[in-house]
Amino acid sequence: MSNREIEEFAAFAGALADAAAAVTLRAFRDPGTVTNKAEANAAFDPVTKADRDAEQTMRALIAKHHPAHGLIGEEHGARAGTAPYEWVLDPIDGTRSFVSGLPLWGTLIGLLHDGLPVLGLMDQPYMGERFIGHGGTSHLHRGAERLRLATSPCRTLHTARLATTDPDLFAGAEEKRAFDALRARARMTRYGGDCYLYCMLASGCIDLVFESGLHVYDIAPLIPIIEGAGGVVSNWKGGSAAAGGQVIAAATRALHQEALELTAG
Repeated sequence: MSNREIEEFAAFAGALADAAAAVTLRAFRDPGTVTNKAEANAAFDPVTKADRDAEQTMRALIAKHHPAHGLIGEEHGARAGTAPYEWVLDPIDGTRSFVSGLPLWGTLIGLLHDGLPVLGLMDQPYMGERFIGHGGTSHLHRGAERLRLATSPCRTLHTARLATTDPDLFAGAEEKRAFDALRARARMTRYGGDCYLYCMLASGCIDLVFESGLHVYDIAPLIPIIEGAGGVVSNWKGGSAAAGGQVIAAATRALHQEALELTAG
């Protein structure tokens, strides 16, 4: 991909985020009816009308401007394309925060090229923050500001700020053992935040994020943001995290390696 192409796609991703924000901000702190997608399994996986409407709005723009591109959306599924590009959409990542009136949610928009994440955007319209990563760099756009992002220099677990959305993400004894091992070694641990945690890692405010059970739309848009800021993202085995599953994101390669070795048992 040329620099001109990626810049044009970044501008289009921004237009998608603007369109989604017009839907989500109307519903934030007045979310209306919440549907439980996991009710049949006696669990709670909330979705709102704003989720569905925001994704549909973005899908319509992609179909109009890039009809050959494929896409994967959390709420309306996948659509195959004929081009090597595929958009990944999560209209409200952090729905529990959204329905609780907390601003720790965001709209995730990613672009895959031949299956690899090449562009990522996380938009938090209530706070006016937009994180964008592509071409090996990441920036925070906030009003007229455009700030270059950089992860922290943290290299060891005993000085690391560890975060995860919820300790209940970890299913089974082995996953819980891995998280407990990190938590015991880290300087501090914080919970809650969903996509916002990864952007805080890219901003140098968090050093390590450790999660499980993620989908492609939960993580693929965040990978270019973290890597563009100098961080490392992988699965728990050290391979690609683009498809989701067990994910570890670290500020430095040294911290990433220590965390991988510890969680491997």
